[in-house]
Amino acid sequence: MPDFSTLTISQDAVEPRIARLVLNRPDRFNAINDELPDELRRAIEWAEDNDDIHVIVLEGAGKGFCGGYDLVAYAESDIEHPCQQESNPWDPMVDYRTMKRNTENFMSLWKCSKPTIAKVHGAAVAGGSDIALCCDLLIMADDARIGYMPTRVWGCPTTAMWTFRLGAVRAKQLMFTGDMITGTQAAEWGLANLSCPVEDLEAETMKLAKRIAGVPRGHLAMHKIVVNQVMLAQGLEQAQMSATVFDGITRHNPEGMWFRRYAQSEGFKAAIEWRDSGRPIPQGEEARRLIREMEETAAKQK
Repeated sequence: MPDFSTLTISQDAVEPRIARLVLNRPDRFNAINDELPDELRRAIEWAEDNDDIHVIVLEGAGKGFCGGYDLVAYAESDIEHPCQQESNPWDPMVDYRTMKRNTENFMSLWKCSKPTIAKVHGAAVAGGSDIALCCDLLIMADDARIGYMPTRVWGCPTTAMWTFRLGAVRAKQLMFTGDMITGTQAAEWGLANLSCPVEDLEAETMKLAKRIAGVPRGHLAMHKIVVNQVMLAQGLEQAQMSATVFDGITRHNPEGMWFRRYAQSEGFKAAIEWRDSGRPIPQGEEARRLIREMEETAAKQK
């Protein structure tokens, strides 16, 4: 079996036609670090090349599926990063290249010829929801949560999957508010294939996976290609290009820079508490003024 630092993948001991892919950073709520997107793609490639495997089940170790990007280090520190450039003028194409690579790594779940099932307990939020929604099917615990809170400030879902999975009106509601929904609501809205009590999540997921695994690989691949072609014809790749560019803008416009400076000044926890509380996000000239004040305070403290 391949060896990774952020996840594990193996054939199920009882059902070898099923691969079990586990995001495995439980101490960080399986948050996305620099290594995880590439390792996710390589794990999918391993399953793709294994002719015994017919379906892939993706889940998270520990208390939840995935808490999104591991942003504490990026938001609070002064490090220069391709996706948060400050010491030099922002280069949107450098930003786009980095984030598009991550998007393509997540999309390996969607592009793989074998069906992929996201099994979600706890939460699949921010970038973690991108990973879950790149899977073909979604099964959630009733009390699990899914959403993209950074749409309020400092983020745009680069996979653009919300509209294709949920429809325009409800996708707009979640993008405009940054709200999360439960597994029960996700199933009612058609985002999740089903939800169930958390104690039944493993059994329900494996029931579906086993049913799929009995189908010949070629049939599964053809059916997946047909459905994916419809999404491509509807403009999925064009939407992802815009979303990935916009994600960079949200991190470098006045509102995004205010969020970063506030996180550096008060801590990331305080910044996300403001973001998620519903309080108005400083914008435009107000954001610029607050940025100057925080930068001046930080300079005096050095």
